Amino acid sequence: MSKKAGKAVKVYTDEHAAAGLDADMPDIECWPNQFKTGYWIEISTPEFTSVCPRTGLPDHGTIQIGYVPGDKCLELKSLKLYWMAYRNLGIFQENVVNRILADCVKACHPHEMTVTGEFTPRGGVYSKITASWARKGK
Repeated sequence: MSKKAGKAVKVYTDEHAAAGLDADMPDIECWPNQFKTGYWIEISTPEFTSVCPRTGLPDHGTIQIGYVPGDKCLELKSLKLYWMAYRNLGIFQENVVNRILADCVKACHPHEMTVTGEFTPRGGVYSKITASWARKGK
């Protein structure tokens, strides 16, 4: 909050907080997993970019996805196109990580998945956000 003429003014709105969560994004394609034993897949993009919904300034960072596949694996080209759709999308870093997790889980139905976003410092502040999901009973 900031003060304007002695009154507290809300700087970040509910619209800022929800920005980007319902944006149309490219589909994430998958292909059939050929190995039914549990193994871990790690995917990383060190050039992730999105936009702060309030300031319009770019956010840069590394997104890492780690998962134990179920019947399907994430297809990398479609995942890259999905990530590129964030370049001009106004969305908070925390929402980026949780949205990527939700969209990837929906696409491939893994046994478990973790998404981590490590964002470059802005104004001397570094953030690392991690969100995880696991099938019930795991």
